[in-house]
Amino acid sequence: MRDLQGKTALITGAARGQGRAHAVALAKEGVNIVCCDLHEEISPVPYKLAVASDLEETVRLVEAEDVRAIPVKLDVRDRAAVDAAADLAVAEFGSLDIAVPNAGIWAAEELSKMTDEQWHTVMDINITGVFYTLRAAARKMIPQDSGRIICTSSTAGRSGMMNFGNYVAAKWGVLGLVKTAALELAPHHITVNAICPAAVKTPMMFENEALYRVFLPDLENPTTEDVEGTIMEAIHKLPEPWIEPEEIADIVVFLASEKGKHITGTGIDITAGLSATWGA
Repeated sequence: MRDLQGKTALITGAARGQGRAHAVALAKEGVNIVCCDLHEEISPVPYKLAVASDLEETVRLVEAEDVRAIPVKLDVRDRAAVDAAADLAVAEFGSLDIAVPNAGIWAAEELSKMTDEQWHTVMDINITGVFYTLRAAARKMIPQDSGRIICTSSTAGRSGMMNFGNYVAAKWGVLGLVKTAALELAPHHITVNAICPAAVKTPMMFENEALYRVFLPDLENPTTEDVEGTIMEAIHKLPEPWIEPEEIADIVVFLASEKGKHITGTGIDITAGLSATWGA
């Protein structure tokens, strides 16, 4: 028996990476998915973003689990469009039970050199977009007196990170938003949590030449092998360079299930040991 049979989830950034993994993992539990992604390039992001065929593949993988998937081209910076996606979920499936505000990007630069565009674009997507999605979901869940909201933060939401001041600020903001929403929504039996992964093997990090150059600026053409060494030296403490997105998705499913019903207002660290270096 699939634990979440018949539930409905809305996932942003669903075309690939963690968003796709979450969609497929929830589908395996019987959840119908509203799969949202912009799937077009965004300035000043220095790497290739998802394309329409990526979202189509997510839909195919979800539907292979004998549930329904609805693709939505969505810019999380567009408040009205986010609200409309939540409306669509309820119109098509009768409820919105799970929301995963996952869409995120990075545009790295030292703070003293960071452009207004780099700052505002990252903040608008990585924190305001999360707020819009969380708010739209909450407005559907409150009348139901139930719901699960699981936001994507990061280890960058736990500590500083050179060249990523905009990203760090947004991911810290996600945790503050989660804790406040958890308090406000608790009377309605709605839980709100965040996941805080380290180096996940997704296109946002893996085989991403732009990110490799940020990590290893002194190397002309840094390779994946070069970066894996840096990750294991400076980030992960377990001797493994990458966390698979499916591992993060397992945590999302747990938080969405009845097993996670008393967990709220928390950031779950999946860090391959990095969190052991932080204060208790």
